[in-house]
Amino acid sequence: MEQQGISRKDLEPMIGTRGRVSEVMNRKRGLTIEMIRRLHEGLGISADVLIQPIRPERAAA
Repeated sequence: MEQQGISRKDLEPMIGTRGRVSEVMNRKRGLTIEMIRRLHEGLGISADVLIQPIRPERAAA
């Protein structure tokens, strides 16, 4: 996001509501195929990158 200068608000047309964007960004919800298509077309992000499974964040050691 930083590289392309976009905000979470800019992702709403591609992902959905503000709440849904938040869930995706916080890794609580995965991307749907339709979201992946919109992000790929709208931002030029490789679909291969977008289809990677969500990896849970590691607990602090």
